[in-house]
Order: sequence, then structure tokens, then C-alpha cells
Amino acid sequence: MTVLPVALILELRGIRKPEILLKLLQAVAWQVGNEVSYNELAQTIGADKTTVSEYLDLLEKAFVIFRLTPFARNLRNEITSTRKIYFYDNGVRNTIIHNFAPVYQRNDIGALWENFIISERKKQLAYSGFYGNTYFWRNTAQAEIDYIEEQDGKISAYELKWNPKAKAHFSKTFLGEYHPTITKVIHRDDYWEWLA
Repeated sequence: MTVLPVALILELRGIRKPEILLKLLQAVAWQVGNEVSYNELAQTIGADKTTVSEYLDLLEKAFVIFRLTPFARNLRNEITSTRKIYFYDNGVRNTIIHNFAPVYQRNDIGALWENFIISERKKQLAYSGFYGNTYFWRNTAQAEIDYIEEQDGKISAYELKWNPKAKAHFSKTFLGEYHPTITKVIHRDDYWEWLA
């Protein structure tokens, strides 16, 4: 397999302002684990929404990032217009924000953990032949589920916590509406079996 130089990829896609691409990567890196809207990203980097969408598509096709869409069925108060964007590699994200501090010195450990767990799960599912969908969920009352898998009509809901002692609860609204087959908290003491 031949790897094309970044400059050639940018040229092939007609990207004449790579500095906008870098600004977009930085904006996304600072928001890992949070919902983002393309309009807000466009305002942040000084570009239009179409450019943001095209550049995110390029980054996704180059396996730099991936997007999670919100899980929603019928509830009027579910959030459906935002996305969560993650990096396939936390090292790339750390390079973009110039932060290589040890874990115990990080103020973004929750975002790093969520990015790591979801990206590794995505890789594991691809390897094992998973043909379902993955999401996050949030409603206007700020109730949320970090990560959801749906396959063959069955829903599994996961909360991702760095601290094994952190309290996590699953929204009664979500549980009552969707009746997930699995609800589980994934933390640093038990994540390995989930990724194996």
C-alpha cells in the first residue's frame, strides 16, 4: 500500500488553504468528547459550514478522525443536530494541542479516556465483523449516554469513566424509552475485557 504525502492529498481534494485544515483539527482536538456543531466550528476557524463538512469528510476518509451521530428515535427533546468527533489515535490529538503531560497531570483525562475507549472499541468491532451502528445520546434536559451500540434491534448503553469510583447512572428517560439489553460502566480497572 502506498501512502500519499499530505500535500498531494490536499492538492487532489482542492484544498488550497491547509491552515484552515490545521485550525479545524485544533478546534476538534479541544472538543473531543463534547458535541460539536458544524456552524460553531465554521465560526471558530473562520470558514463556511460546507468547507468544515468537506474537511471533516477528508479527515475521516484518511482515518484521522471519526464521527458519532446522536441516537434518536421519536422523542422531541432528543438532540439530533450535533456530532461527537474522535481521533483514531490519542497521540495525534495530543500532538495537535501540544500536550504530552503524564496522565496524572492532565486536566483533560476524561476526554482522553473517552477518546481512547471509543476508538479502541471501534477498531475491535471492525476486526470482529460488527455490522451495527454506534451513537451517543443526549436530550435537552442534559441527560446523556456516552456510547451506544445497536445491532439486530438490540441496544447496549455504556458510560465511560476514568475513575472506577466515579458514580454513573443511566437516564431513566433513556431506559424507559429504549430498554437496552446491556447497561455497563467502563472504567480503567475493567476496560480490557470489553476491548478483548
